[in-house]
Amino acid sequence: MSADIGTPRPEHPRPQFVRERWLNLNGEWQFEFDFSRSGKERGLQASDATLKQKIVVPFCPESKLSGIGHTDFIPAVWYKRSFTLPGGWEGGEVLLHFGAVDYEAEVWINDVPVGKHRGGYGSFSFPIGRALVPGENVVTVYAEDDVRSGLQPRGKQSGTYHSRGCDYTRTTGIWQTVWLEHVPETHLVSFRLVPDPANARLHVTAKVAGLSGDVALRCSAELDGKPAGSETARVGSSSASLSIPLTETRLWQPGAPALYDLKLELLKDGQTVDRADSYFGLRSVRLDGMKFRINGKSVFQRLVLDQGFYPDGIYTAPNDEALKRDIELSMELGFNGARLHEKIFEPRFLYWADKLGYLVWGEHANWGLDISTGEGLIRFLPEWLENVERDFNHPSLIGWCPFNETWDSSRGTRQNDEVLRIVYEATKAVDPTRPVTDTSGNYHVATDIFDVHDYDQNPESFRARHQPLAEGGEPWVSFPERQSYGGQPYFVSEYGGIWWNPGQTDSNGWGYGDRPQSEAEFLARYEGLTNALLDNPNIFGFCYTQLYDIEQEVNGLYTYDRKPKFNPALIRAVNVRKAAIED
Repeated sequence: MSADIGTPRPEHPRPQFVRERWLNLNGEWQFEFDFSRSGKERGLQASDATLKQKIVVPFCPESKLSGIGHTDFIPAVWYKRSFTLPGGWEGGEVLLHFGAVDYEAEVWINDVPVGKHRGGYGSFSFPIGRALVPGENVVTVYAEDDVRSGLQPRGKQSGTYHSRGCDYTRTTGIWQTVWLEHVPETHLVSFRLVPDPANARLHVTAKVAGLSGDVALRCSAELDGKPAGSETARVGSSSASLSIPLTETRLWQPGAPALYDLKLELLKDGQTVDRADSYFGLRSVRLDGMKFRINGKSVFQRLVLDQGFYPDGIYTAPNDEALKRDIELSMELGFNGARLHEKIFEPRFLYWADKLGYLVWGEHANWGLDISTGEGLIRFLPEWLENVERDFNHPSLIGWCPFNETWDSSRGTRQNDEVLRIVYEATKAVDPTRPVTDTSGNYHVATDIFDVHDYDQNPESFRARHQPLAEGGEPWVSFPERQSYGGQPYFVSEYGGIWWNPGQTDSNGWGYGDRPQSEAEFLARYEGLTNALLDNPNIFGFCYTQLYDIEQEVNGLYTYDRKPKFNPALIRAVNVRKAAIED
């Protein structure tokens, strides 16, 4: 069951784990600000309490699409709506899913507390069957948010009243789809897909709940609608593992993304009791000297910085097409991927990256979190690993970067290096299939890749800075007093950021360095900087800042409303030239 056509963001929010019985709860909810955080004392959690306003979920109250547009600091908010379960949902369990709620959420069903969650970017769910009643039910959500506390990752949400520099309008509360799902008593909880192109196999590990009797897991793959392999394994100790030998192998590659459909079934006494539809891509990633190999081939990563902001929805795309279109706009410029920057993107974005053959790096929104003590680790690691697990199966995701530019805290205290080391090691333990960069730019502690941010605007000095590495010498290291190069593959993961906002004054724009005086000067600078990296035989990729403007930051190749600033063919001609490091 899908949502009706009038529901905002009606598409299934979890494309790699789809069951037939689900209900989208997006749309109009009751809403109320709680500036004093006194709502519980005033009884707002009661199912018969009426909230003062209306809001359109899943858009945050700061956004225009929410119908509210309040952009001052919001310490806490309340949501409430009623729902009736569809027919045929008797028995088993009902799960209430949230794509994301920023930052700490508490949920009630019919006055019964059903769960709490901390973390503004992770997806979570609660079993709610025990709290349901026949007919109409009421869900109430309370969320607290404090981007100035130092105790939560805020990403690029501004810690000051006004947006400024590279910080933008904040997001509070629900900002991704809310939905219900019916599951049978014995059901799949999660599954991990590990593609193995070298052996023409897919390895599957699944967790199962409600196990009783003789239960088996059957997984069947299809390619272009034709059977491509199947395997069955008994479920023991609430999990099962199997390997599917693939009768036809076709690789998932950048720009040429072959995807297999996958059906997972739980069989009890030979009868299907649970089924989920998914998909996978057959691809491998590995580091080889200074090269980054995808399916054994050295692929220069022509990446662009994507921050996932939208003029009318802020953190939330207005529709599914907007997610897809951002990838298409990037590819039109000759980029083959993106750093998903200071934000954990929703699964629908990764779905379109999978479908379009677009490379992405997963990154947390660490800015705003003080990591100078162990408290930072306590706040960071659970949410980070929650998302590593959630997004593990996407073939487009080729690397992890938990932190970005780990600057010293506002008190002047330095990062606790052990926080970065533990996060790096935990990420490698949870996902040994992808490389991990501990922190993009600075300050490296333990990392598979050494990357730097270099916003030098002069192509000649920019090239000269990286020339020693091209000649087999030592690379340029930013902040050498705080980090040292250990022979890892090298990556310029931020560069450019060329300020280009014709028609605007200095007071309402922000970018890097001096502004070019003409479009011709911009293009010459872009080409000079980019060629310096493409020509270097020991640099495996770049990431240009950035794809589109965001509010006052005007160094995008598109405007904030996604209009091209330049003829896309001119940028593309620079980007697609073969790199020296490629086979």
